[in-house]
Amino acid sequence: MYQAIGEWLSGTEAAILLVVLGLATLGTAALFLVGLAGYRRRGTSVYLLLTVALGLLVARSIVGFGTALGMVPMPVHHLIEHGSDFAIATLVLYALYRSGPPSPSV
Repeated sequence: MYQAIGEWLSGTEAAILLVVLGLATLGTAALFLVGLAGYRRRGTSVYLLLTVALGLLVARSIVGFGTALGMVPMPVHHLIEHGSDFAIATLVLYALYRSGPPSPSV
């Protein structure tokens, strides 16, 4: 199997990392649910793009847990994490592009 968190971090560092991963997972899951509710309410492609980006943030946290627990090898972790970063940035920028220019205020 791959290296688990206890093999490359001390007990205190490992505990802190797991707490941070847990909080990140809970936070991104909450944001994803809010985004999903927004998409269900609005149903536009912009909301869909942002919801997918938020879903990728949740997936990143899960991959982080898998790496910390020794289930995901570090090269795979880096490919998924950095690939997700690129996809999230692309989705957010495309959502901004799709939203169009602001309406003139009267």
